Amino acid sequence: QVQLVESGGGLVQAGGSLRLSCVAFGDTFSSYVMAWFRQAPGNEREFVGGIVWTAGRTDYSDSVKGRFTISRDITKNMVYLQMNTVKPEDTAAYYCAADRNYRARWYISSLAESYDYWGQGTQVTVSS
Repeated sequence: QVQLVESGGGLVQAGGSLRLSCVAFGDTFSSYVMAWFRQAPGNEREFVGGIVWTAGRTDYSDSVKGRFTISRDITKNMVYLQMNTVKPEDTAAYYCAADRNYRARWYISSLAESYDYWGQGTQVTVSS
């Protein structure tokens, strides 16, 4: 049973930085994409970015490109989201997600329905 547990959320001022972490349990993840999504109240869940577990290749939404960076530590089964130059519109619950079917599509999907496992979420609030 795959489990994802996020941490690192909190309150940050606009222009500041925050790093989210996600620890993954229950599989080797060698054929996975790990991604971050976010959801603000009243909005749909939005793709932030993803990383191919083995190759380390990344992809980002246009709204965070150049400000956010996803990385992973294979030895620790950890995925990170480094958030820099945050804006009030980045305020949301952030979710770690895992897609076990990367090798069936060979691209990082931005669709929530492509992901099989989800963490419980961690809240990020950016004050102006």
